[in-house]
Amino acid sequence: MSAPIPACCQTVIGADGVRIAVLEHGGRVLGLYAPGSDRNFLWTHRAMASEAGAVELFGSDQWHNSGGDRTWIAPEVDFFLPRFPDTSIYVQQRELDPGRYKLTMERSAAVLQARMSLRSSRTGEDVQLRIARRVAPATQPLRHERGVDAGVAYAGYTLITSLELVSPSRTAVGLWQLLQLPHGGEMLIPTYAGARPLVYFGSIADRDLSAEQGLVRYAMRSPGEHKIGIRAVSTTGRVGYAWRDGGQWSLVVRDFGVDPSGQYVDVPWSDPADLGYAVQACNVSNAALGSFSELEYHVPAIGGDTGRIQCEDVSQVWAFRGTHIAIADVSRRLLGAAPREEEQA
Repeated sequence: MSAPIPACCQTVIGADGVRIAVLEHGGRVLGLYAPGSDRNFLWTHRAMASEAGAVELFGSDQWHNSGGDRTWIAPEVDFFLPRFPDTSIYVQQRELDPGRYKLTMERSAAVLQARMSLRSSRTGEDVQLRIARRVAPATQPLRHERGVDAGVAYAGYTLITSLELVSPSRTAVGLWQLLQLPHGGEMLIPTYAGARPLVYFGSIADRDLSAEQGLVRYAMRSPGEHKIGIRAVSTTGRVGYAWRDGGQWSLVVRDFGVDPSGQYVDVPWSDPADLGYAVQACNVSNAALGSFSELEYHVPAIGGDTGRIQCEDVSQVWAFRGTHIAIADVSRRLLGAAPREEEQA
């Protein structure tokens, strides 16, 4: 996707020329650009292509889904399904998204901060929270590896997110990180033995989802909405997504911490007692929201009976663009497997 950085964003520039576009409205990382390129690695809503479009989207009553990398709060059944166990109504609480983020710029980082009150559907409690997100450039992880194609373009960032309870809460809450990427690619999820993805919703064709030894593959190309989840005990803490990008290929890898001893509180809608899922992938392709693929992960909860009132999550996003051969090599080095060329939409 070639487009200049939207005027509503602030830009963090790395020493190597990488640019990271940060949007105060919604507290998002909206763009990631390799040096000298206007091709965004992240998916953004078509409205963000112009200032007038952004103004119209942000002035509407619909969810302001500008795209990019956002932070939500789990469990989904508590904070997005106001009549749970009735799942017919899904609402993004505006206190959370877009929220009321304040953006401050440092020399080589952007900091987003917000305070919010969120209603839990199951406990009826108003949970008082404070979120902070710090975005800074991340150095190329393969820079010391021999044999990597020097022609591969790179951009990356480190995201440090903190969550704090402003007052005690009987509701356990967790950070939920969601990265929106162009639709039609393949999600590669390295796993430990015995991983079995759970289909949360939607009907996924057998040819699009497979669990190999040490890897889950998910071709995200179907119309409609579909989602899978993988348990924390099976997750390595690294997930990649690859897609055909014009005449080249792109690969985005997210690296994050996993603590199987932690309390992962997001659950399938159909089984709210089924705790322990750390990684999710959501395929969305419809007229209302647009078409994108989401790489999602969760952080162990605070509040409730966890004994914790705050947490900090550190993750990195590494993005690469080049020939299929070069990207396949990068993918093998970081994920242990290469994307399948024939799986691309």
